[in-house]
Amino acid sequence: MSEEEDRSAEDAWSTAWLSAVHDASKTLKRLHETNPWPHLPLLPQAINYLMTELWDRGFSQTEIRQAFEEAVADMPRYAAGDEIRP
Repeated sequence: MSEEEDRSAEDAWSTAWLSAVHDASKTLKRLHETNPWPHLPLLPQAINYLMTELWDRGFSQTEIRQAFEEAVADMPRYAAGDEIRP
């Protein structure tokens, strides 16, 4: 495979995983906004179910825990002090 083909394959792979996460977040937001049981918040349940799905797909407890902890630790930098996106 040429360097250009390698780069193209890598770009396609990056686009695929970013799209998967983007699409999932849009779906969860839509479901959050239409939740018929507001006393049962969607996000905690969705994050918990995501964790179990990741574990069922072979990710280790350590990998999952570290990924969640690193993501939460990075939130202040990404959110720049805002509690919700302006």
